[in-house]
Amino acid sequence: MISHKVRVYPSKIKLNKKNHLAWKIAEIANDNAKLNKDSIEMVINRIIDNASVAIASLNRKPVISAREMAKAHLRKGGATIFGINSKIKFDCEWAAWANGTAVRELDFHDTFLAADYSHPGDNIPPLLAVAQQLKKSGLDLLRGIITAYEVQVNLVKGICLHKHKVDHIAHLGPSVAAGIGSMLKLNTETIYQAIQQALHVTISTRQSRKGEISSWKAYAPAHAGKLAIEAVDRVMRGEGAPSPIYEGEDSVIARILDGKNAKYNVPLPKKNEQKKAILETYTKEYSAEYQAQALIDIGKKLNKKIPNLNNIKKIDIYTSHHTHYVIGTGANDPQKMDPKASRETLDHSIMYIFAVALEDADWHHVKSYTKARANRKSTIKIWHSIKTHEDKKWTRKYHDSNPKNKSFGAKVIVTMNNGKKISEQLERADAHPYGSRPFQRKDYIKKFKTLTDNIISSKESLRFIKTVQNLKKIKKGQLTKLNIEVSKRYLKKNSKIGIF
Repeated sequence: MISHKVRVYPSKIKLNKKNHLAWKIAEIANDNAKLNKDSIEMVINRIIDNASVAIASLNRKPVISAREMAKAHLRKGGATIFGINSKIKFDCEWAAWANGTAVRELDFHDTFLAADYSHPGDNIPPLLAVAQQLKKSGLDLLRGIITAYEVQVNLVKGICLHKHKVDHIAHLGPSVAAGIGSMLKLNTETIYQAIQQALHVTISTRQSRKGEISSWKAYAPAHAGKLAIEAVDRVMRGEGAPSPIYEGEDSVIARILDGKNAKYNVPLPKKNEQKKAILETYTKEYSAEYQAQALIDIGKKLNKKIPNLNNIKKIDIYTSHHTHYVIGTGANDPQKMDPKASRETLDHSIMYIFAVALEDADWHHVKSYTKARANRKSTIKIWHSIKTHEDKKWTRKYHDSNPKNKSFGAKVIVTMNNGKKISEQLERADAHPYGSRPFQRKDYIKKFKTLTDNIISSKESLRFIKTVQNLKKIKKGQLTKLNIEVSKRYLKKNSKIGIF
């Protein structure tokens, strides 16, 4: 790996293009590095994972709306949309929009956390849609996805967006553009321009994840993927982009991030070095913000240690800066304590999530978020007794550069009415790659079957699982086999009419 130093330059200093971060990213996207065997297997895991959560969300309102919009953009020889007959094709950017929203809606797919946040699985829907439309092979798709993960993970390691309240899709636009460029084997110049254009148009604020969180949280990565596809299309036609997008005097860094005195270090593999960043990412066992995963495990453990939950006086959670300030009481969002809050808000409230996990010793992607569940009096009592605290020790663990030491856990101290204190702590979720029971292929398949049961037929389930595990051998033009069909009667529609 090479650590690239990134800073702002005044316009009077003409920085050599080959020293631009976007060019460095384009170079590794354009190289012909051998695909790492473990990375290939992990891509297959994540395609299974994405399909699981996408099918489970098909009849949720944001997904219905995204699908209805996409259905207005039919295209012969285009891309498929989850749930719809594979013979019916759509413009790839709109298929990416519909499928990306379905993948993101339940907040239940993979994650990578470092200097910033990310859900690298968001790269897969736009890459798959383009691959289907352009009749690419399974190996082409693998190459693109492995590159996209590499780019996003390393941008997340090097550049913090959250500090400036910029949404994390600003790292997704460039990674999708790089992944598509790699998959299509475009030249370095074209990929470079596409990365710059994709970043330029995917800057948005974190209000999408603040206060009363709306359905836009599910749409945001799909929007970034769609814009990245359009960016690649433009530059393939010979058009350019704002440059240098990272280092320029009025660039993203200069005007939106750390400013003219900014200094970042972004790690990237050497040219022709195998790309393994996907192996540092992790999926979710539970449908909730990733930083809640270990705390759900803690809640399940404490359920067995506390004989009577009614006797709880208060609960203190000691955790990292990000957990405290984003999904904890440090966010100062009253909505996170409101039983009437949206599902999107509740899955970003560690106080609610921990209360339910503690009571139920379980977590369910639907039942744990129902209005009745959120309004249960016993839950509200526990929920409102919880306070989070930043502990510098947990913040240091959160940012540890060694993946084996990186921690997204917490220490929980439950104080009972009689003054007795009961505690439990966990470094990382049990399902984390370095947890007590890391997710394996069988776990991804189990998750798929659990979430798609009673939605797709057993025949379709077996067909998909067999097909995806043979991804390396899928020939050009056959990637529509990765689509999953459901009964036409199952899919709901939005009665409201839009423009399309």
